[in-house]
Amino acid sequence: MKQYDRLIFVDSDDTTRAPMAKVIMKSKFLMGNLDIQSRGLVVLFPEPMNQKTEAVLISNGYHTKDHTAAQLMQEDIGERVLILTMEDAQKAKIWGNYENAANVYTIAEFIKQSGDVPPLYGEPLTTYGKCYENLEALISGVVIQLNEEELRK
Repeated sequence: MKQYDRLIFVDSDDTTRAPMAKVIMKSKFLMGNLDIQSRGLVVLFPEPMNQKTEAVLISNGYHTKDHTAAQLMQEDIGERVLILTMEDAQKAKIWGNYENAANVYTIAEFIKQSGDVPPLYGEPLTTYGKCYENLEALISGVVIQLNEEELRK
């Protein structure tokens, strides 16, 4: 029996790193079905994906249509939901503000690494490109971890 039914990438506002991670993850091969989403901790109104994020994803061959920022809600949290944050502070905020948030890790922590995925606000396009490369590597590790868990079941 698989451990998770849903994976939610969480960022501050769901317009940059989390949707980038979601798009990358959706392109990967997973042995089990997993609903992949992204959410923000502070989403005041539905926004599209950041233009620089979109440009980096398109330049790497990804389809980016139809993303609208969404707030992480209590009903998103569950025993069979894996939540991966970009920063340790975001993980702590989820633990402090949401009940039953058991499966919450930073992306790096989930694959037994350390460090945060740095915020991109105000950064040049080249920094968004570096973030993409970082997320691509981290998410490859997440895929390996999830597929190994699937094989152990």
